Amino acid sequence: MTTSLPRPRATNSRTAPPAQARRPIRTPGAAPRPTAGLPAAEAREPRHAPAAFVAVRRIFAAETGNYFVLLGATLFLVVFGLIMVLSSSSVESFLASGDFFNGFVRQVLFAALGIPLMLIASRMPARFWKRWAGTFLLFAIVLQLLVVATPLGVEHGGNKNWISLGPFSGQPSELVKLGLVAWLGYILARKQGSFDNWRELVVPLVPVAGAAIGFVVLGGDLGTSIILTLVVLGAVFFAGVRLRYLAVPILLIAFAATILSLASTSRRDRIAAFASGCTSASDYLGNCFQTVQGWWALASGGVFGVGLGNSKAKYSWLPEADNDFIFAIVGEELGLIGAILVLALFIVLAISFVRIIRANTDPFARITVSAVMVWIIGQAFVNIAVVLGILPVLGVPLPLISAGGSALITSLIAIGIVLSFARQTPEPALDTPRTGRSR
Repeated sequence: MTTSLPRPRATNSRTAPPAQARRPIRTPGAAPRPTAGLPAAEAREPRHAPAAFVAVRRIFAAETGNYFVLLGATLFLVVFGLIMVLSSSSVESFLASGDFFNGFVRQVLFAALGIPLMLIASRMPARFWKRWAGTFLLFAIVLQLLVVATPLGVEHGGNKNWISLGPFSGQPSELVKLGLVAWLGYILARKQGSFDNWRELVVPLVPVAGAAIGFVVLGGDLGTSIILTLVVLGAVFFAGVRLRYLAVPILLIAFAATILSLASTSRRDRIAAFASGCTSASDYLGNCFQTVQGWWALASGGVFGVGLGNSKAKYSWLPEADNDFIFAIVGEELGLIGAILVLALFIVLAISFVRIIRANTDPFARITVSAVMVWIIGQAFVNIAVVLGILPVLGVPLPLISAGGSALITSLIAIGIVLSFARQTPEPALDTPRTGRSR
């Protein structure tokens, strides 16, 4: 008689042992990995994941989708800007240094420095910015004072807004923007309960913001002064200050801007040519030359553009083709589609800023994000309006796209500050019931 081994019985849900009885197989000597009390992103990490993978995953760990939307749009704009800087600066770089890639390599180095600083800033808590905002703004104001009052200042394009420290040079006015947005958020958040008393608002705001903007005005940089003024007014407005308190300052600022514009002969001539519509031949060969060349570049692009790298305006026809008027090169090479893409990306940035403002309950976070939004989106609007001829030439770069290390790095750090607030999930109100039924 032949005997056979008994067949194993098939287990089902009714006969399977309970989950508590099933124990994972562990390597002898290996301690179990506790998960209680760890962040959600860290608890989901693979048990045997490489250390580098875990570190990168922790850097990008976020609790809200607004973080990734803002980060993705920012990185896309930076990469797009690098491509356009390579195209628009190649001819001038070759004429200046004999190398087509000189301007592009410099911009890549600035981006390689600015992106890690943005990610580091995104990991900082709000108390860090509250503690160091005033110190950083004071440091930036002192640097700007050195530009206008010492031989360290360097004049470029009629504006004395650069500082040269040995092999390093930069624009302290960009640091002033960065320090001002954090300081405004801190001060206005502390003054939330005293906005009805205008003296409480004037005492810290007018002297500090006035010094920051005034030193930039002394350097002759009217475009940056306008952006700084917009940042201050935008932060005060979003902080909840009543409009009747803003009416008098706005009138005084408009009067001061008119006086400053008419005080300079070159600015007065540019404004007169802009007001005339740039129709005369003398205006075309003089104060309207840059504006008209920008119009021609946009017009020659059509709907689909002449192709990436095929711009004719960059052959020394359009001044500042890689900086203030890079949007004209975008329109020429990529056409209306490329111009709309740039506008759409800035709209995505604006929507992300608004969503982060609405998601935060901390007044400091809301005011600071509002100030950064006015800075980035307002400056983009001014730059594009200048290229289109809606505003006179002001010398304001297109954020994240135009060539320039100081502007790119400070803009990325400012967005990193916003990302630090986007990572925070707002706590639910204490009186909000957990279920739909009331007891």
